[in-house]
Amino acid sequence: MLRLLQPFRRLACLVLGATLAQAAGAATVSVAVAANFMAPMQKIAAAFEADTGHQTTLSFGASGKFYAQITHGAPFHVLLSADEATPARLEREGKAVADTRFTYATGALVLWSAQPGLVDEQGAVLRTGNFRHIALANPKVAPYGAAAVQVMDKMGLAANLQPRWVLGENIAQTFQFVASGNAQLGFVALSQVMADGRIAQGSAWPVPASLHAPIRQDAALLLPGRGNAAAVALLQYLRGDKARSIMRAHGYGA
Repeated sequence: MLRLLQPFRRLACLVLGATLAQAAGAATVSVAVAANFMAPMQKIAAAFEADTGHQTTLSFGASGKFYAQITHGAPFHVLLSADEATPARLEREGKAVADTRFTYATGALVLWSAQPGLVDEQGAVLRTGNFRHIALANPKVAPYGAAAVQVMDKMGLAANLQPRWVLGENIAQTFQFVASGNAQLGFVALSQVMADGRIAQGSAWPVPASLHAPIRQDAALLLPGRGNAAAVALLQYLRGDKARSIMRAHGYGA
């Protein structure tokens, strides 16, 4: 409860502090967004702009790369990370405003193939080995990749399947490996293959959450965003019903 209340109080204070800037007119917020959150964030940003009059500039990529850019002075106002660790580290290092960090979404993992019928509803295809390559994001830097390895470990398959791994730099590249057919199947974010609450194409096994650690995705207000009315408003908007409804439609816990 404390972790939820502190960011809320801090953001409330920042909202008051940004009132004068807001009165002067609409502002623009520059947002570094984890690649897995691309689809819902594009819709959330459009709704946010329509509802508030503020503008957004979105950059999508790997959270680890954003960390490096931010520490070297990249002028992002807000970070929407794919993990908890990156925003926490930025806060400790004085690159994010204290007590503004919170979990905006909980990710879900899916084993997916662009080929209909290849992936069954229990993920038994992993045991049959009826494929040449399986794609996953680099587990050393990507939370979804680390979760995929945990799943294979729990199933007792990691050692046997590792020679077939194709590692993506991030979850967006991993999805491309599978969508293009370079890998017959792969572990991707559910949000990448879900539309209107269902799998849009191909075949999939939504991985039970019990098979991997929770993929908590945290947001933080970065130092360049302090006093930016649009940055503060966006963080508040992510907590609202409209944003959360969009997240759920894309397979996120919100």
